[in-house]
Amino acid sequence: MSKQYYENAYFIIGTSYAGKSTMVKELAGKYDGIACEENYHDNYPEELDSKEFPCLTYTRDLADWHDFIRRSPKEYKDWIDGVKKECEIIELRMLPEICNQGKKVFVDTNISIETLREIAPLDHTLVMLSAPKISIHRFFDRPDPEKQFLYRLILEEPDPEKAMENYRQGLELICSQEAYDELENSGFNVIYRDEDRTVEETVVLAEKALGLG
Repeated sequence: MSKQYYENAYFIIGTSYAGKSTMVKELAGKYDGIACEENYHDNYPEELDSKEFPCLTYTRDLADWHDFIRRSPKEYKDWIDGVKKECEIIELRMLPEICNQGKKVFVDTNISIETLREIAPLDHTLVMLSAPKISIHRFFDRPDPEKQFLYRLILEEPDPEKAMENYRQGLELICSQEAYDELENSGFNVIYRDEDRTVEETVVLAEKALGLG
């Protein structure tokens, strides 16, 4: 696949609870840019083919959502990895039109480290990290409907405690120290989660990391 080079796009990758979504919104607002927020690929205008995108269409075609949380930890991790790869395909289809609008584009992305090195200047990707244990143990702390829906499904299981432990084991595979280390050592600038730092202070750090400040 040929890849376009995106000089006006700024990509943010990293772990959960690191502040990626907040930074995309804050930076887009400050620079009158375009915010491609978490899961912006959901706006892809075409119907997805289940043969081309089996992972992304898994939930669309799911008959019983309880099956989603009953998968083994490895099945869950494999699905997440597949989703990321399929999201990259869609994002690379969407980004040319978005970037051609002439504004700075700030992207909360699923695009892989390897691909990001090919499509944008090195300092146009920022890694934001929180400790793996935070990503795992605070997964259901978020108020967004998707997380709370999954939480309710787990509580509906015959053995909610066992169901929760199964789900957490999947999160542990996804939010592993190995995955954290890969991001930390990617060669991109890194910002670490700090509870004592304000959003405004983090924006300043992000601007410096992305060559905007």
